[in-house]
Amino acid sequence: MNSKAGKQLRNTLLLSTLLVSAMIASGIARAEDVKPVRVRGAITAMDGDVLKIHSNRNEDMQVNLTKDTQVRGVTLAQIADIKPGSYIGSAAVPQADGTLKALEVHVFPPELAGTGDGHRAFDLGKDSTMTNGSVGDLVTSNGRTMTVNYKGGQKTIVIPDDVPIVNLVPGDRSLLKPGVKIIVQAQPAADGSLSALSISAGKDGVTPPM
Repeated sequence: MNSKAGKQLRNTLLLSTLLVSAMIASGIARAEDVKPVRVRGAITAMDGDVLKIHSNRNEDMQVNLTKDTQVRGVTLAQIADIKPGSYIGSAAVPQADGTLKALEVHVFPPELAGTGDGHRAFDLGKDSTMTNGSVGDLVTSNGRTMTVNYKGGQKTIVIPDDVPIVNLVPGDRSLLKPGVKIIVQAQPAADGSLSALSISAGKDGVTPPM
């Protein structure tokens, strides 16, 4: 093979390698761009590591459990369970005065403090947001209002009397039984299948309100 032909072959092989690398990188980037989704509904069956769910959107779905799937229980709580320093999350909607009106409040156990810290859009309803942070001031004598501090900001959240308040508690797969109401944070795969990252399962008939 003459030097010119060899050089052309080397250039062709190099170009092919670069194209393959670019395609692989693009595929990885697309996979990383796929955001987790939430599935809300009730368990219809457990089949090994496959959780079968009838969703609130009237869809029958399957979600795969992995060794890394986190399971938490959801129990009823009271406003008295929220104290200054408590770490909470609250789905809420904005009000005209700049405060947020809670749609629900969930109280994290101390070991989960810091989970999902921040304020962001949420999918519980139109214009809903999620705020996770530490409770600062808490006023219950004249209405129910709390300030929630998170890294980079603070929100004032008003909690109407009829808003559900729940505790998140440690759990395991024994909570996953037919009829139990759940919320699943799931990661979609390229083939459309879902793998559960975390599951919040209602205990004693509780419906997770998040």
